[in-house]
Amino acid sequence: MARVSHHEARLAEHVDRLGTEHPPIDLASVDYAVRRPEVLTARYGHVLDYMARVELEVDRNVLELTTLLPDPPEIDRRFYAEVWQPQETRHGIILDALQVELGRPAAQPDLTSIGLKLRILGALAHLGAFQDVCRMLYYLTGMATERSAVLAYNLLHDGVLEMGEHAVAQTVVAPIKRQEPGHYAFYQLSARGLWAQLAGWQRWLVRRMRTFSFAPVGANDDEQKADFGDLMRTLRIHELAEDFAGQIARVERDLLWAHKRGLAVPPYVAAAFREAVELAELRRAA
Repeated sequence: MARVSHHEARLAEHVDRLGTEHPPIDLASVDYAVRRPEVLTARYGHVLDYMARVELEVDRNVLELTTLLPDPPEIDRRFYAEVWQPQETRHGIILDALQVELGRPAAQPDLTSIGLKLRILGALAHLGAFQDVCRMLYYLTGMATERSAVLAYNLLHDGVLEMGEHAVAQTVVAPIKRQEPGHYAFYQLSARGLWAQLAGWQRWLVRRMRTFSFAPVGANDDEQKADFGDLMRTLRIHELAEDFAGQIARVERDLLWAHKRGLAVPPYVAAAFREAVELAELRRAA
């Protein structure tokens, strides 16, 4: 019987704890009562739509993962299939129901599309050494996604609470934001463990591929990038964009770019957020 390493045992314990302590949010616990629906819609309607779409698209993300990682570690499969997907899709259902309650149309998530580039990577990932490169990219993307979610939900919670919409703050946003840090912790533990095992050529390839592939969460084309830029403006993230990018990429910077002393934020991360804001501004000016 193969011995389980300390790292593997720690990951398994973490996933078990997430599944036990943070089951999908009970829909019966959600209170959609809103004091001023028109005001909430005007201020945060598009934010709710973006967040709902991204959360619901986790179903597609799992399809992408099964393509990208044909033979993942069992702990990865357990995490994304038994913990992450059920929790995140429930977040999407709740956020989407809220925006429908506000009179907005339901989100339009893409639940099935898998791009050609990802299919090619998945074919190459049948080679174990290359699959480790893909796994590292998955963990890095997961860290950036979940850290973005933590920060954005915190800001949304504060804003909704400031408006006096206590039911939404306490039964919609707060329960969602409590579940996101556990996902981030999984990706961080996984990334640190795998990075230590990668050969030099694998690390080089991860750096190159990450430089070209980084994008804000849920932003797959220019229209969605502009939507993310609008979200940044509404949550006032654009005023602290450098700090926001730094928090999202801190572990990524420490792992991939430790040899670049003094680098605060990987340039491709800062550029991606800057592009989102610029595209949003161009759309408003059109």
